[in-house]
Amino acid sequence: MKHLKIFVELTRLKKPIGFMLLFWPCSWGLAYAYSINQDYNLFIYYLILFFLGSVLMRSAGCIVNDIVDKDFDKKVKRTKTRPIAAGKISIKQSLLYVLIICGLAFFILIQFNFLTILLGMGSMILAFTYPFMKRITYWPQLFLGLTFNWGVIMAWASINNNISSEIIILYLAAIFWTLGYDTIYGAQDMVDDEIIGLKSTSIKFKKNIKLFVILNYLITSLLIILLFKEKIGLNLSSVFIIIFIFSLIYQINTFDKNNAKKCLNCFKFNNYSGLMLFFAIYAF
Repeated sequence: MKHLKIFVELTRLKKPIGFMLLFWPCSWGLAYAYSINQDYNLFIYYLILFFLGSVLMRSAGCIVNDIVDKDFDKKVKRTKTRPIAAGKISIKQSLLYVLIICGLAFFILIQFNFLTILLGMGSMILAFTYPFMKRITYWPQLFLGLTFNWGVIMAWASINNNISSEIIILYLAAIFWTLGYDTIYGAQDMVDDEIIGLKSTSIKFKKNIKLFVILNYLITSLLIILLFKEKIGLNLSSVFIIIFIFSLIYQINTFDKNNAKKCLNCFKFNNYSGLMLFFAIYAF
């Protein structure tokens, strides 16, 4: 029971916002592909597979991140109780968990076509280099965006077996969305991160952090409108797009870089933002 508790804590399974933010872009790509290829059974089957894959890969990513950051985590109030930093589990045991989880994720990956498998293998480069980015650049959130939203392209390719310009636009929109919400999230740790020498967009733009978030959410909204401009009108999809945009505006108006609780709540609110955009794309 103790080992299970540590495993759940290590993989953040009690904090679903992480794997949901990984899953929503996958669901967008699938919904967009489904609007062209109307195979409902395949859509639902792949939706389940991508959800399971998101849970597994986010869990593996959390462990890798904690291994890489164990010395930094010990110095940050929010992360010092994480299992590896707190000495509750060894690096060797943690790596074993990573191998098992990645093995399960690979089994899911090979259910798709060859292009999707190649894209999935390629995403490993992004996934395992991201934890090091906060040491060398003020733009780790950009690398997170590239990594977390790769599923948009994979999901599209899993059904259509190609990569289109339209799905690249959706991928870009998702990247700017991540730049916005993870800058909000990073504001929680700005003081501790600066002391120990870690970098982030939250620190780089700390004097104009709200303006930076506004810019990213504005670009996200404009790219979504550009992508679906021909379908926007008096329909349900347009209503969901409006709700999605207003959910971003709500975050901008609510978050306070000096209030960690508000930052966390606004970050978590993106679960609803992701859901609204999924409904919008699915309803087209």
